[in-house]
Amino acid sequence: MIARTDFLDVQFDPLPFDAAVAWLAARQRDSDYGYVVTPNVDHMVRLADAPAEVRAAYRQAALCLCDSRVLAKLARIAGVALPVVPGSDLTAALFESVLQPGDRVALIGGQAEDVARLRLLHPALDILHHEPPMRLRTDAAARAGAARVAAAAGARFILLAVGSPQQELLAHEIAAIDGASGTALCIGASVDFLVGRQIRAPRIVQRAGMEWAWRLATSPRRLARRYLIEGPAIFPLVWRWRRARR
Repeated sequence: MIARTDFLDVQFDPLPFDAAVAWLAARQRDSDYGYVVTPNVDHMVRLADAPAEVRAAYRQAALCLCDSRVLAKLARIAGVALPVVPGSDLTAALFESVLQPGDRVALIGGQAEDVARLRLLHPALDILHHEPPMRLRTDAAARAGAARVAAAAGARFILLAVGSPQQELLAHEIAAIDGASGTALCIGASVDFLVGRQIRAPRIVQRAGMEWAWRLATSPRRLARRYLIEGPAIFPLVWRWRRARR
């Protein structure tokens, strides 16, 4: 494994997309448990003031991959090279080229109709679903219950679709359960794209680093605060981090 790269005091694995997919392909149902996190700008802003257990969840991930082209551009300005591995693309590649007939997938979160659609799209897979209660971020008992369900599923891959940072906390807590195996991915809203509930931005928009603007235009009420009020906090964070390194 390539040595990790520090950016904004988060340790990233500088793997290109194909190498990340190959890493997933090598993971089996009986592999020692590990999990994948994919920080974006929103994650990094929250991590700046996050409690220790949230930062530990990112630090102890088996893979920490840069999800955001905007974040990668800011890193490059600060003299750090971060390959971009969008979490939604990684999840799509998991279904397209990694999973094999008969593989078990456990989805924690998401809606029942989305699971039904996934089963129609991938009938050769054994897809289990658990819908935990709301407020996992502050409900330790509910997180513990979801972690036990995930660990007991015996799945090759566990997809955690309960939002950040609760999905990262959940991934971290599964690791503490004796006998946990397989690989968990913190996937956010990736299932929405897989089943067609949301449409990804055109590739040309993605490559330009403007997918955030596409998403804002399609879901302004849900995303305006994240992208227009909270997100810009990334710029002083980068400035202070770069200054401290000097």
